[in-house]
Amino acid sequence: MKEKRKFLQFFDSEDYEKEVPESDEQKKIPPPPFQKAYPKDTILIDLVPPEEFKIGKTPFLKIVNSRKSRRKYTDEHLSLEELSFLLWCTQGLKRELKSGRGVLRTVPSSGAKSPFETYLVINRVEGLDPGLYRYISFSHKLYFIKEIKDAEKTIGELSYNQNFVGKAPVIFCWTAVPYRTEWRYTILAHKFIAVDLGLICQNLYMACEAIKLGTCAIGYYEQNKIDKLFELEPKDEFVVLLQPVGKYPK
Repeated sequence: MKEKRKFLQFFDSEDYEKEVPESDEQKKIPPPPFQKAYPKDTILIDLVPPEEFKIGKTPFLKIVNSRKSRRKYTDEHLSLEELSFLLWCTQGLKRELKSGRGVLRTVPSSGAKSPFETYLVINRVEGLDPGLYRYISFSHKLYFIKEIKDAEKTIGELSYNQNFVGKAPVIFCWTAVPYRTEWRYTILAHKFIAVDLGLICQNLYMACEAIKLGTCAIGYYEQNKIDKLFELEPKDEFVVLLQPVGKYPK
């Protein structure tokens, strides 16, 4: 177990040159795409644009002081504006770098490499059919992927029987696409991906508090089964965190 701690450490300068290999960026290999492709004939679902948000005006210090993990949710639906707000606050795209080597989002990322995709298991959102979706941040839209049979039960079971996870109106499910960060940082990338994931997780906590919603970060889930459910190629992309979201009892 102790040897695994090296993952959290960095190198001194003399070790860096010996241990860190030449990156694909240094080899002049073109950067990977910073958004996963989707079928060209897909009809994307519009979200509420950030300039039209009427929610989220809570003072920052109040958000900081009230933030907590919340595991009990009511049966109420989320509004499309609430979902749009949460997506924008966690992975909203500000602009692509002119160099093509990264993107600037509402959340910081090591080297602007943004190694995540946002999937959503939607149970109860006004105007949206239940099912599995993906956030298309480059256009601030949703891509409907498929229905999930008995989604509440299925997601609860895949979260090691934490049933409250599956019963939430929306479950945010982040996947990592490691090569986006590996392209520049090679063996250092995985520490940076973990840091980046914490930033996204906290942004969702704060965004939820700002609009009186609850969430709880979930690191316990059945990796292979949930990757298969989402139809991922686990060598290149895999789930790294779940966060159910919903209105909580007052």
